[in-house]
Amino acid sequence: MPELSRFYGIVIRMYFGDHNPPHFHAYYGGAKAVFDIQSIDIIDGNIPTRAAKLVEEWARLHRVELEAAWKQAVALQQPDRIDPLP
Repeated sequence: MPELSRFYGIVIRMYFGDHNPPHFHAYYGGAKAVFDIQSIDIIDGNIPTRAAKLVEEWARLHRVELEAAWKQAVALQQPDRIDPLP
């Protein structure tokens, strides 16, 4: 599973050839959540509130890049890395 970004102890990944809706996986410590790219809502799992808010902020800043990464991952291509939060 390609790693797209890493910031503040949070790791963002996507699976190759994954299912709809377009989404990404966020890992923080031992917790995991799946975020919908369009709504930036958690659609599965749970991570601490502070980490979730950081992921939401990052995803809003990089939505276009996330959509492009999704298309690459679904096509079994290595998605581009996305800058972390500053």
